[in-house]
Amino acid sequence: MFETHVTVVGSVITAVNRRRLSDGTAVANFRIASNERRFDRASETWTDGDSLYLSVSCWRQLAENVHSTFDIGDPIIVRGRLHTRSYDDKDGKRQTIIELEAVAAGPDLTRSTAKIVRLRRDGTPLQAAPRASEGPGGAAGAITSDDPWTVATDADADERNGDQENAEYRPAAEAAVGG
Repeated sequence: MFETHVTVVGSVITAVNRRRLSDGTAVANFRIASNERRFDRASETWTDGDSLYLSVSCWRQLAENVHSTFDIGDPIIVRGRLHTRSYDDKDGKRQTIIELEAVAAGPDLTRSTAKIVRLRRDGTPLQAAPRASEGPGGAAGAITSDDPWTVATDADADERNGDQENAEYRPAAEAAVGG
């Protein structure tokens, strides 16, 4: 009833370990670190502050998707319910850990990029129509002769010159505006 929901932005610091329960339910566990960054006005630089380390558990389809998406070092955003759990360690001392039971997870797009693949409820990829941002030709940033306001990008030049690898990975935000 009085659950604590939080959103944590951090980095994956352990491998995502997926296992199946006896009934076939998928569970994924991993740890994340969220590092505080502060601007030190005296030295005019950013410095590291304290770090928060959390154990994260994901269930069912979220567990499958997290396992196939994230690896150590990847920037991540996790939303879920915060729990504390106590246990006795091997020396008999009482230990308390904080766990985050995830209800949603995704890449931190301030530090990475992502390609979205929508899934059906059974986990198979959904064949989607071209995205609105892809234009009528299906390629992101495609130049059409009937659009006088379209700005050519370096990716467009790469695509026209047959350099597909660079065309796919160059962000559209690099478009040169003006002369």
